[in-house]
Formats: sequence, structure tokens, C-alpha cells
Amino acid sequence: MVLTLIIVAAAASFTLATVYNLTKEPIERSREAARQEAIGMVLPAFDRLVSKKLMPPSGSDSLEFNLAFDNGNLIGVAVSTYTGMGYSGVIRAMVGLTPDGEIIDVVHLEHAETPGLGDKIEKGKSDWSDQFRGFDPSEQALRVRQDGGDIDAITAATITARAYCDAIERAYLTFEANKQEIINKEEE
Repeated sequence: MVLTLIIVAAAASFTLATVYNLTKEPIERSREAARQEAIGMVLPAFDRLVSKKLMPPSGSDSLEFNLAFDNGNLIGVAVSTYTGMGYSGVIRAMVGLTPDGEIIDVVHLEHAETPGLGDKIEKGKSDWSDQFRGFDPSEQALRVRQDGGDIDAITAATITARAYCDAIERAYLTFEANKQEIINKEEE
């Protein structure tokens, strides 16, 4: 019985390792394609993109900043951001910012929120995230109205709306904290 168990465990381990190795590269290519598509959705047309990672003032993982240039001028920054405050865990989003810090647009990258409720952060499911377009966090509060902010919550999914605001605010605060370094990147 022990020998049978060892053989079954070895076969299962071998099968899992093989499947992992076969799918690892296609999954990475798919993630990169989704990242590139998200950058294109939150920024105007650009001819050069420079990426760098910066640590947020609060958080345990760095954010990826994608600086978009057109004819040598910085026209926007796409920030890959996250929050761990989602109802069902981590939410990842891409936030497009102007060089002045105004939000161009936002799009979700990953989430595990409740279908029919929290998944309304997805552009294909709802126009809820359109309220961030043109939003200026330096003049408006990037929180839901129930918390004294200027963002309408998602009905029956306020936790998700709060979390999404947290992710966007993390991107904005990190941008503001590193603005001089980001703007100076233009000269390189």
C-alpha cells in the first residue's frame, strides 16, 4: 500500500510539474499582453515608453510606473497599482495620470470580487469606473461618498469601491511623492 501511494504521488508530482512548465511561458505572455493593452487604454497615443518601479509610501510591494513620451515630451504615466482591501482579496488596476497628476482613466487588471456585484469595476460590466476620468485627486477626495469622498460607491459592493479607490490613491500618492524624479526621467 505504501509503494502504491508513493507511485501515485510521484506520478501526480511529475504531471503537475510538466503542466506548470508547459503553461508558464504562455501565461506570462498573456499577462504582458494584458498589461500592454491596459497601458494603451489609460494613456493617449505615445511613441516611447519607459518603465520603472517605485515603492509606495504605504504598501509592501512596488508599483510599476510606465512613462509615456510623445516627441520627447512626457504626456502621461500609467501606474500598475494594487490593494489588498478587496472583498475577495487583492485587486490590481492600471491608472493613467497626466504629468500634473489628474487621472486620465483607470482599468482593472485582476480581481476576484463577487460576480454581479464587485465585478462592476470591470469596464465591460459597468460604466462605474468612468467617474475617475478627469478626476483630480489634488482637488477632490479619492474616497467613496460614505467616507466623505467624491466617488459614488457600487451598490451592494461598497467594500470593492473603497478598495478600488485605495489602489488608485496609492498610485497617485506614489506619483506625487516621486514626481520630481519622474519628471526628471524625461530628460534621460
